[in-house]
Amino acid sequence: MNYPDAVQIAIPAFIATMILEMFAIRAGLRGDYDWRDTGTSLAMGFGNTFAAVLFGATVVGIGTWLWQFRLFDIPATLPMLALCFIGEDFTYYWFHRTAHRVRWFWASHVIHHSSQHYNLSTALRQTWTGVFSLSFAFRLPLFLIGFPPEMILFCAGLNLVYQFFIHTEVVRRLPFGLEYVLNTPSHHRVHHGTNARYLDRNYGGVFIVWDRLFGTFEPELDSEPPRYGIIKNLASFNPLWVAFHEWLGIARDVAGARSWRARAVAMFGPPGALSGETADEIRAQWEAETAPAPAE
Repeated sequence: MNYPDAVQIAIPAFIATMILEMFAIRAGLRGDYDWRDTGTSLAMGFGNTFAAVLFGATVVGIGTWLWQFRLFDIPATLPMLALCFIGEDFTYYWFHRTAHRVRWFWASHVIHHSSQHYNLSTALRQTWTGVFSLSFAFRLPLFLIGFPPEMILFCAGLNLVYQFFIHTEVVRRLPFGLEYVLNTPSHHRVHHGTNARYLDRNYGGVFIVWDRLFGTFEPELDSEPPRYGIIKNLASFNPLWVAFHEWLGIARDVAGARSWRARAVAMFGPPGALSGETADEIRAQWEAETAPAPAE
């Protein structure tokens, strides 16, 4: 079975839908564009592509090497392709969840959340340091199980293409019960929100069922629109600062730590652990403040 490059094929659709979204927003639909922000997102996307060219072969080589120790010889059939796609999305969920809960992985992933706008160009705001942070490791079990490497990479590309189209405010809700099964623009807006209610929720890539199963689902409330960005937003559109600011923050905190435990927390604790502003702490404070008063 021949597997095309799903991302390369989708690039014309990316461009066309971004243009359509701009016109739709200009016509009065919900959403906005800031050209400085969009320019930064495009620069991050180009940098991510360049990093993939430089280091992609290394990642593929590691996966292919592991594949020789596979547990099963899985054939390249449509049923196995569907199973691989589901498995790839499952591993993506756990990568994505870890990337929000462990600062080492967050240092790469924070780039994607650094925009204070939410439109299709935001989907292109991708990391340059994913290989350095070892984010690809979450996908390696699929090689060990025995899915063909080309199939795994194809499914990963499909997952990435799907996620591009959910970065929009123009689409409110999907019909026919799809909101229950799929990750949708509504669900992913929650994921990008910095509201205490929305922090660290809706990690799914294509399917939202993982969040429903593992207790990380949060619906979007029309009465509480998401505020986009990160807890401490960047006062810069400089792509280099966007790409490396959290890594520099880790280096600063490690250098200033007075114990090995503090160094470990600075690197592998949850984001905000040293400042007391983790997502869990922010959410707990919000819940305490909004809890109904006890009946007298």
